[in-house]
Formats: sequence, C-alpha cells, structure tokens
Amino acid sequence: MLPLVASGQSETYAVGVAGFSNRKNDEFSPVYFKDGLVFCSNKNWNLFRNYMTSEEKGLLKINFVDLASGKVKLFSKTLSTKYNDGPAAFSKNYDTIYFSRNLKVDGDFDEISGPRNKLGIFTAVLEGGDWVKILDLRFNNEYFNITTPSISPDGKMLFFASDNPAGAGGTDLYYCNWKNDYWDEPVNMGPEINTAGNESYPSASADGGFFFSSDGHPGLGGKDIFYSRQKNGKWLPPVRLDAPVNSKFDDFGFISDPEMKNGYFSSHRGSSVDIYEFKTNINQLFYCDNQRANQYCFKFTNDNKIPVDARYLQLVWSFGDGSTATGLNAEHCFKGPGKYTVKLDAVDKKTGRVFFSELSYDVDLRDVEQPLIISPASSIAGEPVSFDGLKSNFPGSSILNHTWYFGDGNKSKGEIMSHTYAEKGDYEVRLGLMLRDDKTGMIRQSCVVKSIKVFSSKVEKEAFDNTKPLVAPVINILDYDHAFVENIYSAEKDFVENVVYRLEILNSKTKLASDDKAFKNLPVKYSLKEHFLYGEKVYSYSACEELSLMATYPSYNEISGLGFVNARVIPVIVDDPAERELNNLEKVFGVSADMYFRTNDFNLTSAGTQMLDLVLGILVKYPDLRLEIACHTDNTGTAYSSQLLTRRRADAMVNYLVNNGVSRTRLTAAGYGGTRPVAPNYQESDRKNNRRIDFTVIRNTK
Repeated sequence: MLPLVASGQSETYAVGVAGFSNRKNDEFSPVYFKDGLVFCSNKNWNLFRNYMTSEEKGLLKINFVDLASGKVKLFSKTLSTKYNDGPAAFSKNYDTIYFSRNLKVDGDFDEISGPRNKLGIFTAVLEGGDWVKILDLRFNNEYFNITTPSISPDGKMLFFASDNPAGAGGTDLYYCNWKNDYWDEPVNMGPEINTAGNESYPSASADGGFFFSSDGHPGLGGKDIFYSRQKNGKWLPPVRLDAPVNSKFDDFGFISDPEMKNGYFSSHRGSSVDIYEFKTNINQLFYCDNQRANQYCFKFTNDNKIPVDARYLQLVWSFGDGSTATGLNAEHCFKGPGKYTVKLDAVDKKTGRVFFSELSYDVDLRDVEQPLIISPASSIAGEPVSFDGLKSNFPGSSILNHTWYFGDGNKSKGEIMSHTYAEKGDYEVRLGLMLRDDKTGMIRQSCVVKSIKVFSSKVEKEAFDNTKPLVAPVINILDYDHAFVENIYSAEKDFVENVVYRLEILNSKTKLASDDKAFKNLPVKYSLKEHFLYGEKVYSYSACEELSLMATYPSYNEISGLGFVNARVIPVIVDDPAERELNNLEKVFGVSADMYFRTNDFNLTSAGTQMLDLVLGILVKYPDLRLEIACHTDNTGTAYSSQLLTRRRADAMVNYLVNNGVSRTRLTAAGYGGTRPVAPNYQESDRKNNRRIDFTVIRNTK
C-alpha cells in the first residue's frame, strides 16, 4: 500500500493507492462487505480461457478482499458468468446482493454479444453460504442499460445509472422507492443532479444523501465525485469533493465510513484504474445554513368573530409564565425555551372572573437545532478572535467533532477556537458538526455560517459596533417553526355554525339532584338543565342558552352575584336538527317582539303570523317536537304589567298554532316580563333587544 499523501497540511483528504489494488488490472467500485470490500476487476481468474474486451482487457468480475490480510479472491462462482459482472451493492445485513450484469449470460459468445444484450440489475440472496435465487429487476430493458446499483442504509431507496434515451443526456441517475414488497417505478433524479453529460456510480451515504460521479457538473477534469442530499423533498445542488480525492482524471465509485473519517474510491490517475484509500484530515463541510437567532418574542392574535362588549368584559391573554396582556391582539416575550399554555379569556371587569374562553393552546417553544457560533460580530486585523461552539443545540444527538472554516482559507478542529485574520474584510465563518443520533445511531453532518467583519483600525470597528442593528419583525407564534403548538381550542374556529352559548352555573364530577342544595340560590325563572361534558368528564348544570355570547351576560351577572362563582359560558354545537332550524329561523327573521306585536298589545301583526307559519312548518316536519314559546320585555313598565303582557303575548302565539292544527300538549307558553334581560336597560338600543320572543325545545323524542 502506498502512503496516504496530501499536498499540504490544509488539504481536506490524504489519499494513496489501496494495498490490494493491482496496477496490471483495473479495479473500481468498492463497497463494504462484512470485514472486507467487494469490487470490480478485470483480473483473469480462468487459467484456460478468458473473453477479452475491445481494449483487450479481461471481462469484469466481482472480487472480494479481506482487509485484514489483503488477500483477494473471486467473490462468488455462482454469480460469475461468461460476460461482465458487477458492480455490486448489499443490503444492510449483507444477505441480499444487487449487482449489474448482462441480461443474457447463457449461450455462445456470439449469441450474447449483440447490441440488445444490455446491462441490467439482478438480485440474489445468501443461503447456506451461497448466493441463490438470482432474479432480474422488472424494469430491466433490452433497449438501454441499467447498472451500478446502490442501496440506502434503511433499504428503502435503490439508486442506479441508466442511459435511457428519455433522460437528460449520456447516463442519468435514477432511484426507486421500496413499496410494500417491490421496487416502485424508477424516478429520474432531475436537473439538480443530471446533466447533458454522464452521471453514474451512485453510492448511498449513511446520512440519507449519496455520492456520485459526473463529467457534466463543473469539476477538475474527467469524472469528478460529488455529494448531494435531499432537503424539503428536493435534491440540493451537488458539492464536489475536495482534491486530492478529485483530480484531473476520472474519479468515481466513492464510499466512506459513516463519520467520513476514511474510505475508498476509484481513479484513473495512474496507468490503470485503481482503488484508492483516503483519510480525512478535516471534515469537508457540504451544506451550511445561515445561523439563526432564537426567537422568544411573538405576536398573539385572534379574530373578532365573537364580539364582546368592552363596557363589561375585557380580553385578557395569559402566557403560561405569569405574564398577562389585554386586548384582542398582543405581543409578549418569553424568557427562553419551555412549555407554556397560552389563553385568551373574556374576563368580567366587575368580578375579574373568566366569563368566556376564547382561545387556548399549549406551546412547546424550542431553540433552533443548529450548530451555534458564539463570537463577536467584528474584529481588528492582527488581533485574535474567539469562536465558541459549545452551545450548539442538538437534543437527542451526540456531537462527535467540531470543524471550523474561518473564511480565509484556514480550517481547524475543536470546540473553542482562537483565530487571527491577517487582513481586513468580510469573512464567512462556518461551523460543522458531525452528529450521532442517540436512538438510531445514524450519523449526519450539520453546518451553519455566520459573518464577521474585520477592520484595519479600532475606530472603524467601534463605528460598526455602534451601528443600531436591524430589528427582526415580530411574527405570530403560530407561524414560528420552532414553536410546536398542540391542544388548540378556538371558539371562533371551532364554533362557527349552529352554535348556542350555554350559561353553566356549576359542574360536578358526580351527578347532582335537581333539589341539591348547590342550586338553592338559583331563581325559579331559570330552567336548570343537566349535561355531561365528555371531554372534561364532568356533569354540567346550565341555566339558559342564547344565540349570541353577550346575550348571556345579564344572566351571568345576576347568577354569579348569587354565589355561583364558577359560572361560565360554554359554546355548544347544536346537533338536534329541529333546534337548528328554529335557531336559524330566529337568526334570519329576528326575535324582536316589536315586529310581531303592536306596542303594549298582545295582538299579532302580519309579520308575527308569518313567523308563526314558519314555526308551524317545523312542528309539522318534526311531530315529536315540543316547544316553550316565551316572551320578554324591557324594564320600562311595572313588574306586574310586564309579566302580564308577555304572558298574554305567549298565549296568543300558542293559540295561533293550536288553531292551525298543533296539539296544545306540544306547546308551553311563558311570560317572563323583564326578569331575564339579554342586554342592559340603560338606553333604547339595548332595551329593544330585551323586548323579544324565544322558541326553546323542551323535548324531541325523534
């Protein structure tokens, strides 16, 4: 074996011809197999006969070398044919081989040497120490070659090269996804990878990316080795490996250990194609993202689809860290990452208690997972600059090494570095980490870049340092990619149609009787109802339901003052179809008693009879429906006269429906006078809302 050499201390790699490589023959496309390597060679293993290529070289065979002894042998007689065999690839546990060979391997040489005997990919499985059950892949084709297979470490992707004329030109790279129990249709890897030139010799890497060879991408000459991986479902622009792995000659067939510490590749930089060994002096950084600042300040917003009356209620945000803010929209800065519960409540100004929950969600605020460069933003030429990578954030992964590129051609390794820039200028510092996932063991590289300005004088540096930095815009926390939001409750999004607002006076984990002492202060004008809230697993007891949120406030104000300190309003989706139709009827036509009765009278107007005709239709449609028809008024009259008027109006509506064929047993008339307002009575715009009619479903046994 030749010594590993590099042209200088700053070289990324040191390379040398592998000790088992024979200068008399061509050897290429190494792959790991147990304690050795499998590779292609045109060495003649047949003492009596050997078919020759047009270049008078032996045909390719699959070879194996034991790395400990350096001994080379034919890999498998079973897989050896009279024609070209290889390259090969293996499943993770080495029990399945994928290999290239000609589609036809039996018969006379003249019969199998025709132009339609293309290369295809075949598989075999290891049983009893021998490779058996040789099968060809279903998409092999006699009109173009399919060759140089490689399998991803997880076994879910098969890479290969093909000169399919439908490609971009020359040979292109393709991949297939493992789908249930077969390989799905081949997919061309697209213009980021394939060019009008030749792309070939793919080699899947441990981090989910792959290496390949190309003479179409800009390189050092001939075929060069490149690396790419996917991001957001797209292949990133390929990165050429540094010299001396790449050279002005053909370089291809690259493999490495998961940490990229050492490996092998093929090159035609000598008199023959040989396999070279490499060792990494300092990791090459392939893809670097701009270093991001962790965000802790955010906007918090909510729509105004459920309006609240600011005279009585205040919108209050609580952020789960002891801080609060008021208003429909707010801004807040957390002290750092953590788990927080964010709430927006409509709070009663008089009592300070929560009247209605508008919004709530749990936030898991995390720091960005990235290498983190701690360093000054500026320096002076000739003075040392400290670079610290210890606060890099990768929970669940172990950091194997730190690699620094200082932007002036110098590189180094270590957690904390000191570097001096010789000249003024703008430099991009890169920090790359090699990471190992603590659960899966997968090794990958992550890299960030950060700018530093180097000045020639202290005056220039101070002027730069005193420049007011640009302030990043504050974004909505729901738009931040490192704020993970769960358990979202939004009344304005979850309750947009067929909703009523239920005034809950209390809830209990156990069922309560209607005469329980807990209800002793509830005025008789309210109808106590029981509901079971499956989400909270409690029995909920309510006093009334209204079509708008603020319509419940007067009742809430009265009931909370009677000792029901945990009273709250809950939005409820109406499931009963009859009740939904009644509610929609009230929303469309209104519930103003001024429309349906003459002033201070209980005679129906034409609008009143038209409304009742629509109610009649609903009663006919749902024959088991029972209704309470209730009338209300404002506080301008005496309690007795108001109650009498509303009762007579309710009786008039019931009588109209009975006279039109509805059984009186299905109807109940109720007059509440001004005892159950839905708005204050301070001004006429509010009082008219209290002069109303209500249709409430008593029972629907359908």
